[in-house]
Amino acid sequence: MAFWTEHVVPRLVDVALRGEEVRALRERVVSRARGEVVELGFGSGPTLPLYPAAVTSVRAVEPSAVARRRGARRIAEASIPVDHVGLDGADLDLPDDSADTVVSTFTLCTIPDVDRALREVRRVLRPGGRLLFLEHGLSPDPRTARWQHRLDGFQQRVAGGCHLTRPIDGLVRDAGLTVTDLTHDRLPAPGPMAYLYLGAATP
Repeated sequence: MAFWTEHVVPRLVDVALRGEEVRALRERVVSRARGEVVELGFGSGPTLPLYPAAVTSVRAVEPSAVARRRGARRIAEASIPVDHVGLDGADLDLPDDSADTVVSTFTLCTIPDVDRALREVRRVLRPGGRLLFLEHGLSPDPRTARWQHRLDGFQQRVAGGCHLTRPIDGLVRDAGLTVTDLTHDRLPAPGPMAYLYLGAATP
């Protein structure tokens, strides 16, 4: 199972989240980033071409060695300096008040201790900074939510710990962050995997 999680899942994620619809969703979120960015779940760097000129640097947090290797070319070609600064979003090796923006796309579903990770986000954000997020999670539709709960254990096993049932906006608020805007959309995927949260929050 370790081979599957460490070597197969990062490649599958790259393929599954490569399409133009997903790129457009990412761009809606990361186009609002500015200054010094910390990106949780950087992966192979699909957000890099989407960052605006207002971003001065990206500090990447990514646990997968495969994803980091796959992202090396994107980093080399990027106009923004990128440094890998850690493996675990729940334990950021960064000073307090050191980021203008934290970006998380399709990541909060997978971090084992997501509550601690969001408290770390709050800690590293400067006053006036923002968390920008694009995440799939728990649907408000009862029928879809029932299927999400049924499939959640299977999803975690085959998708590297990914959860289908996390209420993203509630988790963000529980960490002491203020959600300043929130919209919803859908992935081009089966219903239990499709419900999306797009938003911003401040410390």
